Amino acid sequence: MHLRKDAKVSLLANVPLFERCSRRDLAKIAAIARDVEYPAAIPVVREGEPGTELFIVVHGEVDVRRGSRKLATLRAGKFFGEIALITGSPRTATVTTGTQLQALVITGPDFRKLLQDSPDIQFKVLQEFGERLEQLSSRQAPQRIRLRD
Repeated sequence: MHLRKDAKVSLLANVPLFERCSRRDLAKIAAIARDVEYPAAIPVVREGEPGTELFIVVHGEVDVRRGSRKLATLRAGKFFGEIALITGSPRTATVTTGTQLQALVITGPDFRKLLQDSPDIQFKVLQEFGERLEQLSSRQAPQRIRLRD
């Protein structure tokens, strides 16, 4: 079952990386989002491998594991891979289908071309990405020790 463009736009609107984007921007992003289906019980991405795609769960569910520890189960409307979409960094977890999965997939090359062609979208995405990195680094910053005089 292929999603209509408006359904893709609605799903993309829930991805934090795109929250600054207008409906018109989201329509451009939806145009590069492919509808993909995966059978149950297969890895979609593997921890440690390079990543260049963003996945948005349309139907079904996936299990997210780091090593042998289960971190989460993601269902319709949830997403994974947004950092790898921008950075191409190695995957931080293995994501395996728990059921048959339908997902929207945006590849790095398609996304980079969109950003080159749409500076307005590029600016909005980079603003959001920068804020997310800032929040992450402030949570991981070492606590400062106060010395008494």
